[in-house]
Amino acid sequence: MKKPLLILIFLLSIYFLKAQNPQGFFLDNWQAKTATSPAYVDTTQPTGTATVSIAVDFSNKIAKVSKYVYGNNSVPWAGKMNTDDALVKNIQCLSPNILRCPGGSLSDSYFWDAVEGKGPTDIPSTIKVDVLNAGRNTANWAMTLDNYYDLLKKTNSTGCICVNYAYARYGTSADPVANAAHYAANWVRYDKGRTKYWEIGNENMGTWENGYKIDLTLNKDHQPEYISGELYGKHCRIFIDSMKTAAKQVGSEIKIGVVTVESAVTYDDITKNWNALMMPQIADKADFLIVHSYYTPYNENSTIATILNSASHTKTAKDFVLNALKTYGKKDTLPVALTEWNIFAVGGKQAVSYINGMHTALVLGELIKNQYGEATRWDLMNGWANGDDHGMFASSDEPGVKLRTPHAPFFYMYYFQKYFGDQMIGSKVTGSTNIVTYASSYSSGQSGIVIVNKGTTQQIVNVQMANSTTPKSYYRYVLTGGTDNGNFSRKVYVNGQGPSGEGGGPDNYATLKAMATRINGEIKFITPPLSVTYLLLTSDSLPTPTGITSIRKPSFSIFPNPAKDKIRIISPEFEYNTIVIMDTNGKRVYEQVLEKPTHESAQLNIRLNTGIYFLNISKGKKSLSKKFIAE
Repeated sequence: MKKPLLILIFLLSIYFLKAQNPQGFFLDNWQAKTATSPAYVDTTQPTGTATVSIAVDFSNKIAKVSKYVYGNNSVPWAGKMNTDDALVKNIQCLSPNILRCPGGSLSDSYFWDAVEGKGPTDIPSTIKVDVLNAGRNTANWAMTLDNYYDLLKKTNSTGCICVNYAYARYGTSADPVANAAHYAANWVRYDKGRTKYWEIGNENMGTWENGYKIDLTLNKDHQPEYISGELYGKHCRIFIDSMKTAAKQVGSEIKIGVVTVESAVTYDDITKNWNALMMPQIADKADFLIVHSYYTPYNENSTIATILNSASHTKTAKDFVLNALKTYGKKDTLPVALTEWNIFAVGGKQAVSYINGMHTALVLGELIKNQYGEATRWDLMNGWANGDDHGMFASSDEPGVKLRTPHAPFFYMYYFQKYFGDQMIGSKVTGSTNIVTYASSYSSGQSGIVIVNKGTTQQIVNVQMANSTTPKSYYRYVLTGGTDNGNFSRKVYVNGQGPSGEGGGPDNYATLKAMATRINGEIKFITPPLSVTYLLLTSDSLPTPTGITSIRKPSFSIFPNPAKDKIRIISPEFEYNTIVIMDTNGKRVYEQVLEKPTHESAQLNIRLNTGIYFLNISKGKKSLSKKFIAE
């Protein structure tokens, strides 16, 4: 009797472990993460009193970090990304771990084995199989399916493929559902295990999607003119059976997700009732639930506050679909994947700005906190559209930057995945509602903390560590915006270093030195206004500087440099109350005395003649100076 009892205990333990693991199978190949201390420059702590306190508790373990939350969408119109060595290197640095394809509404008219102009014979004339819709297109400018597979290999990523569900609706054969499911299954066979995660269609409840409405005169299996959640769910059961059978035939295991609606709507009955009608059909079949979110109101010229505060929707979206699963599908939980996300804000170049970079950091933190299994940001490359560009990299029509230059959000995503550990732990902020923090631990013993300052004033932050080994040093990367484009600078400065062009960040981001500080009693640093600080705390015993470096002066930053009519000063280490600008002849061309000494950043709105200048900040007999160029 002991053996059956042990088996029962084992099975029950597996059940309870899965019930307590919202990310589910997305953590099946979870790996411990080791932090590598970066090259650094010495910095000192500010002398002022802390205005904000962050308490980090290592005993409060919130969630393991799924490596798939750092994913992205690779799309055919981005071109043959796999053959661009510089682009591949940048994607490798992002370490996305998962890339989705073909992505978006294109999925519902995409034929993976077709050549342009030669789609299946059982599709209506309104469905065009052009270059972008054909997985085996012959164009020299568009990504093919095999290009995508090569990109997966080069970036050490698994795939997330969105199959053409709408073919089951608009197909003109006698049994379009079975035919479309078989077509998807053949893709699984061709894939041969390179793609672990699959989706059935894209936003199929939307009026903008193929298959939402069909021509009844062409349909042969008596489907309704308009789609419904129930119909989609019933069709998904057929797709899932066909695709999983195919996977077994090629010796692979796949997971299949279904499309949900992530928030309540009133404008359309099909969308309004989607979850309620779909969940009963898929609760026992689907492996995960899919949500999309573009966070800010559609087509709105959103403010900074609207953008940054919208990250809270990450939690409400997951809660909404899981509540529907429980209410209508009578199932407690399934893993949730956010397979498209960005912002809808338009009109101010918000999408390519450092503010969207801050939003990126906030969303990543919320994804981990709320235990999403997967997330793929939209998208690697899109189109300039006067700055309403969702692409991570610049397109050919963007002014002032080279093709495929990383946009500002790239840098916020890069430093997050690089300096955030494998386990999120609890943290609490006191002193300001504008400071948001996400803390983590590494299996190798270090701690990574992300601190977002959503406010317009700098803060002096003190970090207190509980239930952990006391760290000996910490490294910082501080990301801020520039002075171009009003509130939505296209530029991002990392520890004061900015881009070579009119947008993006420093070209040397991967080798840029951190600011390092030895801990002597407390952990204290400055967060500039509208900034993100990536903090790595370690047991490194940094050598005490000797000789002349032992009296090294603190540093400060000027940007942009070269400057035109605006100059921003950032001085996290040195308190000053006087600003002086001199030309190369020693002549003072500008002077400002502040009401009281400050560490805060200052912006000078001045227009200087073209040339070389020296900017001096001082307090009493102590001063610092930097050279800059005026254009």
